[in-house]
Amino acid sequence: MKQLFKSIIAFIPFYIIFYFLMLFAWGKIVSDRFKLNLTTDRTYLSLRIAEIPKYKNVDILFLGASSAYRSFDTRLYKKIGYKSFNLGSSSQTPIQTKILLERYVKTLNPDIIIYEVSPRIFNQDGVEAALDLIVNDKIDINSIKMTFELKNIKTINTLIYTLFNNVFTENKDIKRQKDDNYISGGFVEKDLAFNENHDIPQNDKYILNEQQLEAFNKTLQIIKKKNIKLILVQSPIVKSKYEAYTNNKEFDEKMKKYGEYYNFNEFLELNDTIDFYDKFHLNKNGVIIFNEKLISILGLKNK
Repeated sequence: MKQLFKSIIAFIPFYIIFYFLMLFAWGKIVSDRFKLNLTTDRTYLSLRIAEIPKYKNVDILFLGASSAYRSFDTRLYKKIGYKSFNLGSSSQTPIQTKILLERYVKTLNPDIIIYEVSPRIFNQDGVEAALDLIVNDKIDINSIKMTFELKNIKTINTLIYTLFNNVFTENKDIKRQKDDNYISGGFVEKDLAFNENHDIPQNDKYILNEQQLEAFNKTLQIIKKKNIKLILVQSPIVKSKYEAYTNNKEFDEKMKKYGEYYNFNEFLELNDTIDFYDKFHLNKNGVIIFNEKLISILGLKNK
C-alpha cells in the first residue's frame, strides 16, 4: 500500500502535464458547443484593450457591463469636444472593473469616470465576466487571484488554456455578432431593432453579492486616490421590468451614499418598444435620448 501511494505521488506531475496538454488540444480542436467547461472566444473587449494606447488622457472614461458599452456612445461626446473611452465589457462586475481600472487608469488618465451601476452587476458571481477578461486581456497575478477566488472549474480551465494559447499560437479573430458594429473608443452599436418582449414580469428583488460590494468599494477608493470625478449612473431598462423589482428605492439610497448618482429609470421617459431592443438594452433611438439627457444633466457644453 505504501509503495502504491508513492507511485501515485510520483505520477502526479505527469497527470497534471497530461491534463494541461489535453485541455489545450480540446480547446483547439473541438467545436464550441462541446466546450462546456472552457471558453476560448475573443470578444469586443480585445479590441478595446488594443485601442487603449491611442486614448491617453481622456476627458471621460465609461465603466460597466453591457449596459455601459451599449449605452454610452463615445461619438456623441466627441461631437461636443470631449475625448472619451468606453471600457465596458460583457457582464462586467465590480471584481473585473477593479482589475481593469488598476491596469489602465494611468494610461487613460480620465478627468471624469462615469460608472454604470445597474443592480444586476452586484447580483452576479462574476464568472462570465472573468472568462471574458481572461481570454481577452493579459494574464497577471490579479487574473490568477480572481480565477481561484471564484472557485469555478470553467475559469480555471480557461486560464490554463489561455496561458498555453498565448505562448504557442496566435490569437484568432474575435467572435462578432452580425448585427453589432464596434465603434472606435469602445462603444458597440447594434443595428436598429425593437423590443418585442412584452411579458408581464413577476415581482423580483435584487440580492447584492457581498464580494461584489467589497470590490466596488475598493474600486471607488482607487478613483478617489487618483482625484478623478466620479459619476454613478443607472442606465434605463424597460419600464415593466424595472417596476417588477421591489427594492429599487433601497438600491438608490445605497448608491447615493457613494456620491453623485442618477437613476435614469426614474426620470427619463422612454418607450418599451421603440427605444429598446430587449428588456435591458437601449437601441439606437434610446441611446441618443439617454446620452443627450446625460450630457444635459452633467452640463457638458461644447468645448
